[in-house]
Amino acid sequence: MRLPKISSGQMRQLMEEAQRMLEEAQQFEAEMEQLQVEATAGGGVVKATVNGKGMLVSLQIAPEAIDPDDPEMLQDLVVSAVREAQNRAEAVRTERVQQLTGGLGGFGLPGLPF
Repeated sequence: MRLPKISSGQMRQLMEEAQRMLEEAQQFEAEMEQLQVEATAGGGVVKATVNGKGMLVSLQIAPEAIDPDDPEMLQDLVVSAVREAQNRAEAVRTERVQQLTGGLGGFGLPGLPF
């Protein structure tokens, strides 16, 4: 299979476009790292905050949530709040990826987050 010949001008244009896409991907990743998404459980007694990459950055537990006789309840509340925050962060990330790519995705190109 023969590939079409590419002129030096076309090659330069392709390289510039690839560089632009890489810069946008890096900017997107930095934005996702700075983004903070919160979720609560148990009527707000447990609050989890994750970044746009889904990494837990903060966990707040109200004193009334701590029952020494029922540690399983607190564990469930923590897991619930963290999962919900992660789900919300993923939804934001997906929405922003669709905005950036026009819904086309990153074509599976290595190094691109979308």
